[in-house]
Amino acid sequence: MSAALHGPAEERLVLASGSATRATMLRNAGLVFEQIAAPVDEDELKRSMKAQGADAAATAMALAELKARRVSERAPGALVVGADQMLVADGAWFDKPAGRAAAKAQLLALAGKSHRLISAACVLRDGERLWGACEHATLLMRPFGEAFAERYLDAAGEAAFKSVGGYQLEGLGAQLFRRVDGDFFVVLGLPLLALLDFLRGRGIVPA
Repeated sequence: MSAALHGPAEERLVLASGSATRATMLRNAGLVFEQIAAPVDEDELKRSMKAQGADAAATAMALAELKARRVSERAPGALVVGADQMLVADGAWFDKPAGRAAAKAQLLALAGKSHRLISAACVLRDGERLWGACEHATLLMRPFGEAFAERYLDAAGEAAFKSVGGYQLEGLGAQLFRRVDGDFFVVLGLPLLALLDFLRGRGIVPA
């Protein structure tokens, strides 16, 4: 278990996400925080943003800010971190697969192609946005067929349904890829280094 790093400032930090992966990233980076899942209808916001002609990056940031705003209402005075991730391939937006059939279809649609993972994060306090960042990584999935996709899903189990694209690169998902260009933390769903820079500037982690 990693030790916590304490800066000179004592501020309440809240992660507005139920994601175990994001929580692990913050914890491993030495941050002390609370985790409160944000009640947000992501599908409805995505439909609205797409109808307005927004791109995936703007949509990821809008989702991140909405999550932070919802939790900020319940955590007065706290610095609330909202985050979201979008997957884009051939102009299409991908979501977390609803089950095995959807996960298999997504994997086969992405096989042999490049796609982008866009991760956005923002920080609010009492409803005021203080900071935001949006970064992306490009991933090239190797070619494979139905037989491999079935074996992968057998081995991955329900973990395949917990992230966009049906994979987790930090685990068995590494077997799916030929090349990854970009920040590993962004692939996992958070522009962590940029967030740490912001928190360091506020004295929450030591410089």
